[in-house]
Amino acid sequence: MDKTAFEQVMSVAIRREVEAHEFYRDVAAKMTDKEAKAVFAQLAQEEMGHMELLEKFKADPTMVMKITAPPADYRVAEATDARKLSADMKPADAIALAMKKEQQAVEFYRGLAANAADSSTRNVFENLANMELGHKHRLENVFVEIGYPEAF
Repeated sequence: MDKTAFEQVMSVAIRREVEAHEFYRDVAAKMTDKEAKAVFAQLAQEEMGHMELLEKFKADPTMVMKITAPPADYRVAEATDARKLSADMKPADAIALAMKKEQQAVEFYRGLAANAADSSTRNVFENLANMELGHKHRLENVFVEIGYPEAF
């Protein structure tokens, strides 16, 4: 991938991280459930960290990036319907919506990886997909805890 194309793709990726940050920040502000509020506030901070990482990578594409995927993808997001964001949505619904957004990000980067012309570019996009997969995995775990609490 030539330098201009790489910078354009990275600009899109950075913009997506900023949008994710704003989404999580807005959801955190609307949540009344303290645990859900904390999860979304932390995700908002992490998205800003991702944005900063991508800015560094855009400036220096030779940086080594190694982000491993979570141990398993249970595909909870794929099997869950997302609700429209609202002030009165239940925590489980907000997390379902966030899972869907992370799944879309994973698919975005995997699509770029699949279409990459060289292995180094493919590696970058696979790492970015793994980064988003980590969030998806975390949200799926929270969703299962909230949506399906154990009753003993």
